[in-house]
Amino acid sequence: MEKTVQPRDYVSPEGLQYDVGLRKYLTGVFAYMGGGLVLSALVAFAVANVAPVTALIFGTPLKWVAIFAPLALVMFASFRFERLSVGALQGLFWGFAALMGVSLASALLVFTGTSIVQAFLSASIIFLTMALWGYTTKRDLSGWGSFLMIGLIGVIGASIVNLFLASGALAMAVSVIGVIVFTGLTASDMQRLRNEYLAHCEQGGVATQANLGKLQIMGALSLYLNLINLFQMLLSLFGQRQEG
Repeated sequence: MEKTVQPRDYVSPEGLQYDVGLRKYLTGVFAYMGGGLVLSALVAFAVANVAPVTALIFGTPLKWVAIFAPLALVMFASFRFERLSVGALQGLFWGFAALMGVSLASALLVFTGTSIVQAFLSASIIFLTMALWGYTTKRDLSGWGSFLMIGLIGVIGASIVNLFLASGALAMAVSVIGVIVFTGLTASDMQRLRNEYLAHCEQGGVATQANLGKLQIMGALSLYLNLINLFQMLLSLFGQRQEG
């Protein structure tokens, strides 16, 4: 079982070094995540407001590429993590963020601007609250992993099925379960990122820049997914659709 280093261990000089390095590491994670969110927002706005591009993507089979390509990139990055370089992972991350922007453009076309802002602010509050708790809690959240992964697989599977069924009841159930799953994953992933960094430093003595760079990118990807999915689930539940 992997050793968990709790925040209270930072009272030692060695622990204080870890704390400084950990904060720098997590700053890098959130910098990637923030950059990804900005890129996605810019792409979504451009796609939703340039009529020829909107028609090309959402009026043709390209819409299926917009829907499934981000998931394919996440799976590829996860399975090929050990073999990919930092540069390759960076390229995949920015490509993923851009493709997510294309996918998110559909929300700008369907929901009102007020609903989108409210859903994003609500998702951000939930995300930041759970991320802070995951970082500071002394409770071991690793036991949540199996439960949350089953829930995640169920949400993804049901969402894909509902693309063809278009069931309002199923969509609501998926959104409710999704909010619970991604809320829990935010705390669990934040604690995992903290513990991965500490374990990496302890086992290797000195964490190499390349390895930390790769961990930062994948950490940013996981947190990005939690926030964006929370936003989409809340928007689906409470968002007001545009008239006409």
